[in-house]
Amino acid sequence: MSTTTAGIILIATLVAALVAVYRPFGNYMYRVVSGDRHSRVERVVYRLIGVDAKAEQSWGTYARSVLAFSLLSLLFLYGFLRLQDKLWLSLGFDPVTDHIAWNTAVSFVTNTNWQAYSGESTMGHLVQMAGLAVQNFVSASVGIAVAVALIRGFARSRSERLGNFWVDLVRITLRILLPLAVLGAIVLMIGGVVQNLSGGTDVGTVAGGAQTITGGPVASQEVIKELGTNGGGFYNVNSAHPFENPTTWTNWIEMFLILLIPFSLPRVFGRMVGQNRQGYAIVAVMAILAIASVSLTNVFELTGGGTVPQAIGAAMEGKELRFGVSDSSTFAAVTTLTSTGAVNSFHDSFTPLGGMMPLVNMMLGEVAPGGVGAGLYGLLILAVITVFVAGLMVGRTPEYLGKKIGAREIKFASLYFLITPMLALIGTAAAFATGNNGTALNVGPHGLSEVLYAFTSASNNNGSAFAGITVNTPWWDTALGLCMLLGRFLPIIFVLGLAGSLARQKPVPASDGTLPTHRPLFVGMLVGVTVVLVALTFLPALALGPLAEGL
Repeated sequence: MSTTTAGIILIATLVAALVAVYRPFGNYMYRVVSGDRHSRVERVVYRLIGVDAKAEQSWGTYARSVLAFSLLSLLFLYGFLRLQDKLWLSLGFDPVTDHIAWNTAVSFVTNTNWQAYSGESTMGHLVQMAGLAVQNFVSASVGIAVAVALIRGFARSRSERLGNFWVDLVRITLRILLPLAVLGAIVLMIGGVVQNLSGGTDVGTVAGGAQTITGGPVASQEVIKELGTNGGGFYNVNSAHPFENPTTWTNWIEMFLILLIPFSLPRVFGRMVGQNRQGYAIVAVMAILAIASVSLTNVFELTGGGTVPQAIGAAMEGKELRFGVSDSSTFAAVTTLTSTGAVNSFHDSFTPLGGMMPLVNMMLGEVAPGGVGAGLYGLLILAVITVFVAGLMVGRTPEYLGKKIGAREIKFASLYFLITPMLALIGTAAAFATGNNGTALNVGPHGLSEVLYAFTSASNNNGSAFAGITVNTPWWDTALGLCMLLGRFLPIIFVLGLAGSLARQKPVPASDGTLPTHRPLFVGMLVGVTVVLVALTFLPALALGPLAEGL
């Protein structure tokens, strides 16, 4: 079987599996976030944290709850990392240094999972399980909860309430993420992913030396890092490590887990607003952008320029032989189309144009399908901007799902999409201006690409890296940590502000002049606005980096 054929089969089977689960899994998530009955375990949790499950919140209270929970999580994880040496299962590791602890705590709380350390030689098992893995669950739940709050803003009228953050957080964690994580961990263990509490096993090498192979609770962390589009890795080489991702079929499973929730959430959107066809329109936009990205990444890597790539028919540098070009290229696209950041290949070694595609995926705002929750609310805000542009073209007050898009709404939407480009571009400029570009070995266009990739990844809460530069310094850890924080929570505030504004409105009846937002015309317009409005913002930087290198 040729590499191209294998790549087509891989993509086709992923698409078929996602189509098969879209309705049943989307309907299940809809019942979870829309039901009014609480399980016994959930009621116990509400009593412990002092929450009235029947009391709903305004957008401001909802936002303050998100920020308060995230701040507590940040402080707890930072302390956990700094006190690691005094904890059980520390494996004799020293406390994590202050700047790495700050960067790591921010990274996992913001669903970024950028890692400025080697996991197997820095973190003990308890920190991995009770610190990092726990944040993988709850940071993903926060993203889904914010998306659900925005949908309620569209679905409700003359209301000040968007639901209860604490109820949403608990339900999503206990009813969606936890059951799937348990099932997925069992599947990965069957596939050969490690799950134990071993401190390491000494083995002899082929050359006659000795090596310690670190074990640990890998499968349980691997499944939630993918399912929650968190990223990161138990081991330094992430999902290229055979203990994290042993075979091509576990590689497929991990990609499916990454895409499962983001591609099913539009069904929740359609059900909650009472128009399933609106959900189909949103998922169609996601699918068009995703298939285009995956296809282009594969093409650029399969037809890479240079003597060696052309001689062997593909660019194999930086790729794990178990997976080859197609599994690696598709994984790279999937992990950057979402906010996952897990990698099974070395993006820095991709061809210039192949390496540009993961960068562009993040620059799109990761809306195809994006991170859990974050991708959906990002695309819905793009939909708001699209109907606003369409309204300007025909001289009519724009409407979306019966809600007028006025000055207040468009300000929230505009601020949302100004934040991440500003953080990424200012951060890149600051790195070069202060001499912290870290590109001593890579200068010119490729050096710019590495720095741009790092700040784009942090600002969009992705977490993957070109990895060709050394960023484990106080300046880099602090700067990237600030980008992660601002890139996560400022957009969330704007999303919830927009949701509150929409929920207060009285629905406007559709008329002959109303733009249908469920038809192919709107789908095409939304794709166009996504590419033009978001991606082209970065065109000058791309022209100086990967485009210049590729051409």
